[in-house]
Amino acid sequence: MKKHEIGLVPKLIIAIVIGILIGQFLPESVCRFVVTLSGIFGSFLKFVIPLMILAYVTMGIADLSQGAGKLLLITVLIAYGSTIVAGSGSYLVSSTLFPSFISADALAQIEATAGNSVDSFFSIALPPVIDTLSAVVLAFILGLCMSAMRGKEIGDTLYNSFKDFSTIIDKVLHKAIIPLLPLFICGTFVDMTKSGRTFVILGILWKVFVVVIIMHLIIITIQFTVAGAVSKKNPFVLIKNQIPAYTTAIGTQSSAATIPVNLECAKNDGVSEEIRNFVVPLCANIHMAGSMITIVACATAVCLMNGIPIGLHTVVPFVMTLGIAMVASPGAPGGSIMTALPFLYMIFGKELGNTDGPICALMVALYITQDSFGTACNVSGDNAIGVVVETIYQKFILKK
Repeated sequence: MKKHEIGLVPKLIIAIVIGILIGQFLPESVCRFVVTLSGIFGSFLKFVIPLMILAYVTMGIADLSQGAGKLLLITVLIAYGSTIVAGSGSYLVSSTLFPSFISADALAQIEATAGNSVDSFFSIALPPVIDTLSAVVLAFILGLCMSAMRGKEIGDTLYNSFKDFSTIIDKVLHKAIIPLLPLFICGTFVDMTKSGRTFVILGILWKVFVVVIIMHLIIITIQFTVAGAVSKKNPFVLIKNQIPAYTTAIGTQSSAATIPVNLECAKNDGVSEEIRNFVVPLCANIHMAGSMITIVACATAVCLMNGIPIGLHTVVPFVMTLGIAMVASPGAPGGSIMTALPFLYMIFGKELGNTDGPICALMVALYITQDSFGTACNVSGDNAIGVVVETIYQKFILKK
């Protein structure tokens, strides 16, 4: 008889439910144990992420026999444009809807949960051998040079070495990281539930929460509709294919950690191996439409509650700046808001925008509670971009 195996999506849902139940009903010692295991895995994940980016992006670019530089420029411009449009649209929606249901008491209760995290019994310091942004830049250099020079000015030694390296990283991802993702997700929800954030957010700011999620879903629909129109594929099929990565990202809160699952979704979309290995890891670090929607919505909410003037004249420069400054930040849970902190003065002013002040602390609390869905929106848009880039590559670059 064929053994029936539970799929990844059911495992993730089960992990979320178990995490909430543990955080709600079991003693703190059990919660700390689960959070400790999750933290150890998180350290290992942070160690592997730059290696994964270096392996996949390098080989993805190197395998492009034609137009590697053009595809890199096209992908970056699409990702940046998507991020700016998402942030600007978020402000227009938030400034219209939020004044009708945000109260000062609700924000005060959310702020009170900001520091209530479950402590692990111990942690393991496992610093990456290279930081994420350096890995992205190095992958660009190596990939572009190998694509242009291999077989002309250099041999295949370096290419074959990175090909073997990529195979090793792929084995680590599929044999260690993906099987342990439910543990990581479970620990995340244990911490959120035990510290009171899960039910406080749903019970107090659920309207803001719902509006932000709806904005995420709308931008995902727009992105896949455009991708479907360009590629002549059914956008609803593309969205259906994205569900496993969307669910994974909700639990991991990391675009980079979702790369293995997102690559499988891109494969189901019909994106070729060389394009998906190039676009998905790259966009995991440069495309942040979901994060930008959440940050701008939270900033708008804070401004409305504190009487701080806000308009497109302040939001657009803020979004354009973050589109560059937050490169590589979506790879870490909460990384986007932490990277955005030094630039919040562009919205709140120099005095209220002090990174050590209560306004910025409130921004972090609001953002973190919705970070999972922003990350899920990010990775979904990554695959929409992948479908568009694949079409451009097949129709305009290979045919030349």
